[in-house]
Amino acid sequence: MRYSKYNILSRIRDSENYFIVNLLSGNADVISPSEADRIESIRKGDYKTDDSFAEELAEKGYLLEESEENRLYREKYLDYLDSRDEDEIQIFFVTNYSCNFACTYCYQDQYNNPALELNDDIIDSFFSYIKKEFTGRKKYITVFGGEPLLPGTKQKALISRILGKSVEAGLDVSIVTNGYALEEYAPILGTGKIREIQVTLDGTASVHNSRRFLKGGQETFDKIVRGIDACLAQKIDINLRMVIDRDNVENLPELAKFAIGKGWTVSPFFKTQVGRNYELHHCQSTPDKLFDRISLFEKIYEITRKHPEVAEFYKPAYSVAKFISENGELPEPLFDACPACKTEWAFDYTGQIYSCTATVGKADESLGSFYPAVTRKDDVISKWESRDVTAIPECKECSVQLACGGGCGSVAKNRTGNICSTDCRPVKELLELGFSAYIENEVINLKQ
Repeated sequence: MRYSKYNILSRIRDSENYFIVNLLSGNADVISPSEADRIESIRKGDYKTDDSFAEELAEKGYLLEESEENRLYREKYLDYLDSRDEDEIQIFFVTNYSCNFACTYCYQDQYNNPALELNDDIIDSFFSYIKKEFTGRKKYITVFGGEPLLPGTKQKALISRILGKSVEAGLDVSIVTNGYALEEYAPILGTGKIREIQVTLDGTASVHNSRRFLKGGQETFDKIVRGIDACLAQKIDINLRMVIDRDNVENLPELAKFAIGKGWTVSPFFKTQVGRNYELHHCQSTPDKLFDRISLFEKIYEITRKHPEVAEFYKPAYSVAKFISENGELPEPLFDACPACKTEWAFDYTGQIYSCTATVGKADESLGSFYPAVTRKDDVISKWESRDVTAIPECKECSVQLACGGGCGSVAKNRTGNICSTDCRPVKELLELGFSAYIENEVINLKQ
């Protein structure tokens, strides 16, 4: 037997104890320092076949024959491919790249906005295309921008048509919006099958208004809050997103208190997420204010220890740690973290097709068109479809590959020019935080 190359072993943050996780076998344990030392000795080949501790490790898949590990990997990978073919597809539709906000960190601010405007023919062509192309697949639409919920009679009519066509097709719709016009759009939203509305608040009023303001400089916080209240009153799910960098991270506890005080956090129609402000397509003017992945969550971990109420508002996943805590088991191995051209596609009002939201609107990333004629760049699509950890050379010997999944294909391509390259995630470091935050002091009975 040998030490599994998929074992993730590290010390729990702010603890003497360690954890060991293996996504392939589906096991995780909190272990003492002495047990960690013994595992390290075993990893180096220092154990006897009748060692009871080694036998226990073997029972959990931390030790196994290479042939058995390869067999199990193939089995899990084939299961993943089968399940991916059954997964629901998220179809993004960009109604425009224009926006009424002038956010300080907008990554679309350098996009060219073609003179073409969305109209009924383009909407109808979009629905015809997805009906034909994704027939038999579970799917839903996410309306995106720019800002899709712009004020004005014409835009409201277009959104109404999209919602009406989605009802005819039996499709749910999510909407990503800055939230400024939510209140006035609420009656229109009630005509569709709304899955959720994603809205961004970057902090309490003064902090948010310093980052996310109208192009004329006017404040936006109060009107967004009224829109959230209006949606929750209609039992429309709200996914509140906070985009964090070093300028606003310390305001997280105050935003949490605000949401708790509003009664949002106890609503079954309310959830939250955190977005990291980062360089996507072009350099930020102040890159020193940006967090990398691990430093952001180290900061949130530190803040939450000082302000436990934050956990009522937002609980980071910390890789798979939150999943273990809430489910008593590990998720299935993550062979691919990039849904592009597999379970995610993006379309825009110019008639172009893209792999995902990270590439949509970049002319050189177009994969074809659905309007006025249907075209496809099948060679490029094939590259996106093939991307998973088995196609990325750097992933093949990486112990955290089944928790990382190779990261974002678009970020990887921007960095290297190659879709099948890495966008590495700090899995071990995130687990160190997550086991401390969620697991070490709880009794977690992992399902066998």
